[in-house]
Amino acid sequence: MSSLPSFDTENKHKIARSVEKFFQDYKVMELLRRCGLRKSKGIPLWSILSYIFGNVFPDRSMYMQQKSGKCTAGFSKNTYYRFMQNPHINWLRFTILLAERIVNGHLKDLTSDQRADCFVFDDSLYSRTGYKKTELAAKVFDHVSMTYKKGFRMMTMGWTDGSSFVPIASSLLSSKNDQNVIGTTKKIDKRTIAAKRRIMAQSKGTDVVIQLLDQALKAGLTAKYVMFDTWLSNPHQIVQISQRGLNVIAMVKKSSKITYEFEGKRMNVKQIFNACKKRRGRSRYLLSVPVDISCPSL
Repeated sequence: MSSLPSFDTENKHKIARSVEKFFQDYKVMELLRRCGLRKSKGIPLWSILSYIFGNVFPDRSMYMQQKSGKCTAGFSKNTYYRFMQNPHINWLRFTILLAERIVNGHLKDLTSDQRADCFVFDDSLYSRTGYKKTELAAKVFDHVSMTYKKGFRMMTMGWTDGSSFVPIASSLLSSKNDQNVIGTTKKIDKRTIAAKRRIMAQSKGTDVVIQLLDQALKAGLTAKYVMFDTWLSNPHQIVQISQRGLNVIAMVKKSSKITYEFEGKRMNVKQIFNACKKRRGRSRYLLSVPVDISCPSL
């Protein structure tokens, strides 16, 4: 799969050809129609989508392109924003189906069955400066700075075989607590895809992980492992993923409230560490022991 060139005036046509080839190779228009894309008149969908995909590479938005007189879209900004705000297009399903075609149709044949492929989840801050006018923007906790910031948390799911990485899906997460929501809110038909995404945005991050994982598995994506950091690691989450036939790679969360069964007793991570004697010739800080997390009380 050839890489797309960086944007400049000379590469504009190369980018357009690369986008067109990508659309044809992976039948992007067919996938979008399966995800609710409908347009019976006006500007052809191909033109709008080609511009949207190609517009990732310029260093200017459509607004700045129009302001500088260098916009080559061939349609108005109203057409662009109406398309992007269509509440019936299931963009989440589209990215999952597209990732499935890329992985199963291209990368799986290049990957040995003995290689450990895995789904990767990451939860990172997506800050917004104009948060008061951004729908569902909220005060969210940043795990890096250990402070609350204004914007969203971005839950991202990807697939990797250790050599290649393919993004599968992402979800902007707001806050379940209405008092923390500082952005605008809109009343939307609850039957639409847009309403379902807003419900997901105010769900717990651990629940969103399971939702994205289930949709990826249903689409035909497979992996041997699921990998995430300590903020998403808890016994209940690990059990849920194990029930789906997948193993988990994660750093366990150090908490006095989370316990595991070790040698017939319920202990937290610190207690398990203290219960094990230092082994001769081994670092006192390294420890590997089997524990049971499938307790009925979880």
